[in-house]
This record gives sequence, structure tokens and C-alpha cells, in this order.
Amino acid sequence: MINKRKSYRNKFELKNKVAVVTGGLGVLGREFSAGLADFGAKVAIIDIDKDLVEKFADQLKKEFGVDCIGVCCDVSDLESVNKMVNTVENKLGPIDILHNNAATKGKSLEDFLAPLEDYLLDTWREVMSVNLDGMFLVARAVGLKMAKRGYGSIIQTSSIYGPTMGPDNSIYKDSYYMEMSINTPPVYPASKGGVVALTNYFATYWAEKGVRVNTLTPGGVESGQNDTFLKRYSDRVPMKRMANRSEMVGALIFLASDASSYITGQNIFIDGGLSAW
Repeated sequence: MINKRKSYRNKFELKNKVAVVTGGLGVLGREFSAGLADFGAKVAIIDIDKDLVEKFADQLKKEFGVDCIGVCCDVSDLESVNKMVNTVENKLGPIDILHNNAATKGKSLEDFLAPLEDYLLDTWREVMSVNLDGMFLVARAVGLKMAKRGYGSIIQTSSIYGPTMGPDNSIYKDSYYMEMSINTPPVYPASKGGVVALTNYFATYWAEKGVRVNTLTPGGVESGQNDTFLKRYSDRVPMKRMANRSEMVGALIFLASDASSYITGQNIFIDGGLSAW
């Protein structure tokens, strides 16, 4: 007798699953949203700009032939988060997947990139309100519903700067992004390290309820940095280059799908080997 195996390929299938992506208009958020739609999920793209997020949702709907909606939400505001979750579930159905991906540089990029000695407490609090408070508010609102239903996957975006390493400030000399001198400000690794701690908390809290919570940790992604930064960063990476945006998506699909059904509380690095040095 020939044993019939279950299809492993089908474990990656997301058809008719409802997925939420916060920060869906960002450099990576657009890729993540498209990847989920490409695998058949119904995607709710969440961001702060109502017109742009609705336009992007319509674009994905036409491109992939799945239901997509854009929802305006301030993730740092409890009322806005609760309204967003209710809107998604009323329009698309119960949420199966949450990609908790929203982050901010605040209203002023100049203040965000200020040196440590001059860093404003107001800027610190503004960034933390989205990068960490927002993570908590959205994960709690969605996770509690998932726990009642007995299933769900939450993926939270962190960064290599925070949970495992500090920034190498030597790579930032004469480095620019969009014609502005860049660095890694203190609020960024502090907030991103907190994301991993939240993941671990939620993973153990909801494990018995069938809700999995994991962290996705990207390394540097090429997105318009000048040649000086590209070379200096790439020289530090075993694979000798920065990531392409699309290279982040595969790990998200894995964590969102049943292919990772026994994985929770983990932190998956997509960094070209940087954290392995």
C-alpha cells in the first residue's frame, strides 16, 4: 500500500485568509501587502493617509484579483485602532494574519536624525508612540479576537539594531539618504528591541489559545542611500550587499502560513548573515 502524504505545498496557501498589514504604504509595507495578496489572502492595508492607502488597495485588488481594502488608522490611538479592527472584520471577515509593521520617523526627519546630545524628549515619545505603543495596541486588539477563535498568526517587524546589536556609527560618515545626512538615532534601536520583547510576551501568553506570534527582523534594505553608505554597509555583511525589498517577503509568507504551525516566539533574521559574525 502506498502511503498518501499531505501536501506540503498547500501549507503555504493563504487563499481566503484575512491579513492585516500596518504601515502598509512604507518601503517594505507595500512589498509585504503585495506578497500576501499574491498568495491569495484578502488584505487590509493600514496606514495614516486615507486617499493613498485606498488607492494602493485598489491597485493590489486589480493586480492579484483578491479583495483588498485600505483603512486609515493612527496605530498610536486606541480608539482609532479599535475602529480599524472592526472595519476590517466587518468588510473582510475574521482576521487570520496580522503583520504588525507600522513605524515612524516622526513629523520632522531632522529631529529624528538629531545627535544623541541634542535628542528631544518630544521626538522620543512621538516615535515610541507608534513604534512600540502602536505595536502593543494593534497586537492586543487583534490578538484577543484571535485567541477567542482559537487561531491566528501575528508577525511583528523589528530591526537588527535593537535586539542583537548596536549601530556601527563608522558607516554613517558622509552617508546620505534623500540628500540628508543619516544615522541611527537612539529611539530606533530602543523601540525595535521592545518589539522583540513584546513578541515573546504575546507568544507565551496566547500559545495555548492557538495564536502564534513571531518577529521578522530585516537587515539593511537598499532604498535610495548614497554609494558611500551602500559600500560601507555591504562591506560589513557576509553576503557583501544590502537586501532587495522583495527578499523580505518569503519569510513573512512562511510565518503567516500553516507551514510554520509549530513556530512561535521566534525571531527570524533576514540580514545577509550580518548577525552571524
